[in-house]
Amino acid sequence: MISLKSIDIHTARVVVPVMLFLFSITGCKNDPKEVMALTGNSTTITQDRGEDVTIIYSERGKVKARFFSHEYIGNDEAKPPYMEGRKGIKVEFFNDSGVIQSVLTAKYARYYEQQNNVLVRDSVMVKNIKGERLNTQELVWNQKAEKFFTEKPVTITTATQQIFGDGMEANQDFSTYRITNFKGTIDVKKSEMPQ
Repeated sequence: MISLKSIDIHTARVVVPVMLFLFSITGCKNDPKEVMALTGNSTTITQDRGEDVTIIYSERGKVKARFFSHEYIGNDEAKPPYMEGRKGIKVEFFNDSGVIQSVLTAKYARYYEQQNNVLVRDSVMVKNIKGERLNTQELVWNQKAEKFFTEKPVTITTATQQIFGDGMEANQDFSTYRITNFKGTIDVKKSEMPQ
């Protein structure tokens, strides 16, 4: 036993808080059965939750994307595990120089880390640095391939025209895209026509 008479004031400032901490961690113990009886909940909480969350994706020390969500939920126990962005999401995509190349917004997203896929739904919009805009109701972003895919109807708006289709594949900076089941007309300059 330590006698407080034999300790100087500087040592007491260190010893007393340490002793209080040790007593507090040894004294706190909850029996899971008692907690279940009090709460009436027999299920285990398997979700992580957060509000106004920012997640940064990087490779080899370079930021590739920055994800914002008003409500974040992560579930590692689900099969397959996932992370969800609810109540609106925004993703900024960067080039190797750290400049934003495109921005994706939607009302909902679910990320499956094992597949490197992000499923984005509801009022999906992608805008690139040229001001071109993609609108659709559902989109898959494959993080590894750095591509967007959809089989849903799409509208692409440029400075001079609107293009419609029933599916699309594009790179994540939305500088090039391929529309499937194309609808509408495209303006082509005479100099760009094949000879």
